Amino acid sequence: MGRLPPADKLPLALRKNVRDEWDNNKADLEQQLSDLLGTAWTIDIQPNAIWPYHNDGYAKESLGSCLKAYIEGVIYQMKYVSGKYGDDWKSEVNTICSEHVLTMDVEEHEPPRFSYGGCDVLDGKLRILFVGTNLGVNIDYCCQEDALTRALNEAPGDAPLSFVVRMGMRTDYEPKIGDVRKQIAALLGKSDNGDDAVTLSPNFEASFAKLDAAVKAGGNSDVREDWQRTLADFTHRYFDALAYHMKYIKVGEDELVQEGLLEAVSTNEYAFRIVDSLKYDSYCEVDIEDGVLYLQTTASKFGVNIDSVASKLMDRL
Repeated sequence: MGRLPPADKLPLALRKNVRDEWDNNKADLEQQLSDLLGTAWTIDIQPNAIWPYHNDGYAKESLGSCLKAYIEGVIYQMKYVSGKYGDDWKSEVNTICSEHVLTMDVEEHEPPRFSYGGCDVLDGKLRILFVGTNLGVNIDYCCQEDALTRALNEAPGDAPLSFVVRMGMRTDYEPKIGDVRKQIAALLGKSDNGDDAVTLSPNFEASFAKLDAAVKAGGNSDVREDWQRTLADFTHRYFDALAYHMKYIKVGEDELVQEGLLEAVSTNEYAFRIVDSLKYDSYCEVDIEDGVLYLQTTASKFGVNIDSVASKLMDRL
């Protein structure tokens, strides 16, 4: 649906509804949004530009109530999502939506990206979007978690990692990897924080670049669709699988095995990486180069048979 010109003047009864339900509540809604996100936000919506898209439903006679309901829906959804992810999520929203403005517009993308409504980020502003023929329909769901996550993830930016990957690192990697590192350090008889401490290198930026390039290359890359959402979690699981196989070959019990691993991995660094091709296996493998132990897979096999990544660790020693 093409963009319609704004209305020159709204009918009197409609102007009253806009005044009573929208204008009189806008400041309070801005304050609720600002309190929720921890920084000052403003709401910039022009009722005269929205009303021409009305049908015979809610927005035609009660535009002010309709706009208020849209904003209340956004606040409700944000409260739900921020309750799950906390201050890190709020910080991401404030950074990605750098103008700290919530606005509203018609969906101009063809074909529409949503059935009724959704959201995106444009010029640093978070935009509530409605399909032209569906103004006032499914109001509460424009900024539900999946739609808002997609909008934040697809927002233009210079960061080397996407929003989804950054959040995954905070929720699925950082809280868990410390325990894995301690396990590995203990098996090797090392301190977890001394000068000779074990280093686990996830190499998220390099993995992101490899997977993203494979997807963009198209063809038969076979990269899993949820690779951004699973990158942090799977990287943790690759390291966890390493700890399991170190226990299996009795690194912590057999002095000879421990000595062999310490000699081979002279840098005390254990890293994950995505390579163009594998040397020893079909899905994932362990390799040692220049004193660094690498857990590695290809872009198309990322996430496949994770638990077996270090199953041939003894062979590499």
